[in-house]
Amino acid sequence: MKPFFLPVLLSFFLVLPNCAEAQLSVPDSIDVFVQGTMSKRNIPALQLAVVRGGKMVKKTAYGTANLEHNVSVNMQTLFPINSITKAFVGVAVMQLAEEGKLDINDPISKYLDSLPVSWQKLTLKQLLTHTSGLPDIIDEDEMVFGGGEKAAWKRVTALPVVFAPGEKFMYNQTGYVALGKIITKVSGKHFTQFIIDRQFRVAGMERTRFGDSYDVVENSAGAYTMSKMVNGNFIRNNTPGISYIQFPEFYRTAAGIMSTAEEMGRWIIALQSGLLLKQKTSIATLFTPALLNSGKTGGFNALTNGYALGWPTVTREEHPAVAPVGGGRNGLMVYLKDDLSIVVLTNLMGSNPERFIDEIAGYYINEMHEANGFGLPAGLKKLRNEAMKNGFKNMLSVAKALKKSTPSIDLDEQVINGWGYQLLSQKEPDKALAVFKLNTELYPASANTFDSLGEMYEGLEDSGKAIASYKKVLTLDPGNENATARIKALSGK
Repeated sequence: MKPFFLPVLLSFFLVLPNCAEAQLSVPDSIDVFVQGTMSKRNIPALQLAVVRGGKMVKKTAYGTANLEHNVSVNMQTLFPINSITKAFVGVAVMQLAEEGKLDINDPISKYLDSLPVSWQKLTLKQLLTHTSGLPDIIDEDEMVFGGGEKAAWKRVTALPVVFAPGEKFMYNQTGYVALGKIITKVSGKHFTQFIIDRQFRVAGMERTRFGDSYDVVENSAGAYTMSKMVNGNFIRNNTPGISYIQFPEFYRTAAGIMSTAEEMGRWIIALQSGLLLKQKTSIATLFTPALLNSGKTGGFNALTNGYALGWPTVTREEHPAVAPVGGGRNGLMVYLKDDLSIVVLTNLMGSNPERFIDEIAGYYINEMHEANGFGLPAGLKKLRNEAMKNGFKNMLSVAKALKKSTPSIDLDEQVINGWGYQLLSQKEPDKALAVFKLNTELYPASANTFDSLGEMYEGLEDSGKAIASYKKVLTLDPGNENATARIKALSGK
C-alpha cells in the first residue's frame, strides 16, 4: 500500500515564479522543482529564500497569495510562521543568558511565583525543549484555554504533570507561555517588544510583526487547508478552503509572528554573523538537542528527530541541520556543516515543506538529491549501492549477500516499501518494480508487500500480474477490502 507521505494529487493552480521578484529572470532548476512540488501538494503560494556564504543567493515567490481575489504572491507578502516563533524565543532566552540575567539550567521557580510544587524544579531548558512533562494549555480541539491569560494560567497550573521531567519529548505550548512570562520579567519589557527590539530591528526585518488571522495586514497571504469538516469529522478535500486561527497575546511565544522568507533569511544571517548572539558557544547551546533520561533525543518524527532550544533538529551523520517548522506550512533548515540555509513559507496547512527542503538543498550540494540516495537509512543505502552495480537485477541475491557480509544490516519492510514508491515518483518504474518484488521475497508473509506490488503492476497496466498479486494479498489477509475491490475492478466482474 502506498505510504501517506508520497501523495499524488491533481493540480488546481498555475504556479509560476514572480520573475520581477526573483533573483533570476528565467526559471532555473529549483524553480521547476518548486513548481512541480506545489502542483503535487496543491500549495497556492510559496516564498523561497536561500542563504549561503552570509548572503542571500536566491529569493523567489511563486503562486497565489489570496485565492478569493486571485492576488499573486510577491517577496513582500507576509506569512504567519506559526511555531517557528519558538526559535525566536530560544534566541531571546540566550540573549538574556549572555547578559547574565538568567541561566537555562535555572529552575523556573527562580523567576515565577506561586507555581505548583511539581513545577518548581523544572528548568528553563526543559521548557524550551518540550521535555518538562507539563500539561498543555490548549485543549483537545487545539484551542487555548478560554477566559483570558489569568484564567488559562490558573486552569493549566491546576492540572497534574504528565510525566517526570526528561522522561520523553512531548510538544507542549504551556512551557512557552511560561517562558514569555520569564522574558517579560527579566528583560523589563513585554516579550513581544523584547523580540521586536532585539531581533526584528537588529536583523533588518522591517515587515515582520506579531499578528494572526484577525489582523488586517497589508499584503498578507491567506491561510488555507485541505481539511474540511463533514458530519463532525475532518476529511481531506480536493481543493483548499480557508483556515482561521487567532493567537492571544500571552500565547505568542508559542506562535504569532508573521514574516517573509527574505526577512527570515536576514534573521539567519544576523544570527550566524554575531549580531543577535555574540558568543559562538551561545549558538552551539541554542542548536544542541536535549537528551532524554534514556540518553536519546526526542522529536516529532524520523526527520526532525531532536529538539534544541526552540529549534527542532535533524540529527543525522550526513548534513545535520536545525529545522524550525510551523503550522505544517512553513519550514527552514540551517545546515550546520554546509554553510547553507533554506527558508520555505507557504499558505497551505499540511504542505509540510520540511519534507522537500533537503531536495532543494540538493541543487547546491548534489549528493543531497533524493535520486542519489540521500535520506535512505544506512542499510538501504548499502543495498542501493550494490543494486546500482548490476542495474537492479538479482536483487534477492544482492540482499542475501549483504546480510551475510553484514549480519546487523537493517532492511526494514516498510522502509523498502517507501523506497519503491520513491523510485516510482522519480520516474524509475523498472527499479521500483525490482524493489517491490524484492520486498515480497524478503517478507513473503506480508500482505502489504504484495499489495504494493499489485499497485505497481496496475501502474504498468499489467492486469494479470496485478490480479495475481492481489489474490496473494487475500491469501495472507482474507478480509483485505482493497485487494477485493481491485480484483473486481481489474477483472471486470
